[in-house]
Amino acid sequence: MISKKLEKAINEQINKELYSEYYYLGMAAYFDDEGLPGFANFFKIQVQEERFHAMKFYHYLAERGGKVELDAIKRPPQDFESIEDIFKKAYEHEQFVTQSINSLVDIAISENDHATRNFLNWFVEEQVEEEASMDDLLKKVRRIGSHGHGIYMLDGQLAQRTFNPVEE
Repeated sequence: MISKKLEKAINEQINKELYSEYYYLGMAAYFDDEGLPGFANFFKIQVQEERFHAMKFYHYLAERGGKVELDAIKRPPQDFESIEDIFKKAYEHEQFVTQSINSLVDIAISENDHATRNFLNWFVEEQVEEEASMDDLLKKVRRIGSHGHGIYMLDGQLAQRTFNPVEE
């Protein structure tokens, strides 16, 4: 049985993951509107990853005897200034999620919940990858600028991304 404190924190994390899904869907829509299908694809894959993360938390909480309680998902930003602006915000968002995962780990440690601590290790490692990916793309966009051939080349590369969930 999971503690009420961890149950509440994991429910909050489910909401954050679902918000992330919604946030990235808005970014995908921006790129679809801009005629950049590769960038849109990149964020549509992010949408799938965030849903996967939310469901991973959902199943874990249910498996541990906790009650899943869904809350309203706030409206994500709709307007973006540029391609760089989007990747800057996406990178900052991943840093926010990392802080949230770290807080969950802290609670699991304080509660001596070794099972939850072990479960969260996957997310700790995942966040290293998520931040690195957004940081890498932000640096590339800054190097090539928001217009020109470089953006179309990067768009073509991002069109190749697929969703490959990895279960443990």
